[in-house]
Amino acid sequence: MDAFKDRLSQHARDTSRPALAHQCRGRALDEREEALADALMEIYGEGVHDFAAVARRLSEKGVVAPRSGRTDWSEALLAEELETTNRALDAAYEANGYGA
Repeated sequence: MDAFKDRLSQHARDTSRPALAHQCRGRALDEREEALADALMEIYGEGVHDFAAVARRLSEKGVVAPRSGRTDWSEALLAEELETTNRALDAAYEANGYGA
C-alpha cells in the first residue's frame, strides 16, 4: 500500500497532470468518517443505491454519523452528513492543499 501512495504522490508532483492534485483530501478521514465510507462501500456493493434504502442499512449496521453522532439514519440525515463532511473536507483542502 505504501508503494501505491508513493506512486500517487509522484504523479501528483507531475505538473503535466494538474488535475490529479484535485483528487485528494486536505486531511485524513477521522474514525467516524472512515467507518461511514467503509459502510457505504459495502452497502453500494450489495447493490443498494437509493438514499432511503442506504439510510436504512446504515441504521441496521449501527453506523455512527460523523457529525451528529446519531445512528438513526434517514434520507435527510444521510444527505446532511455527506454535505457537511464534504464541506469540512473542502475547507481542509483549501487550508492544507494536496498531500494530507
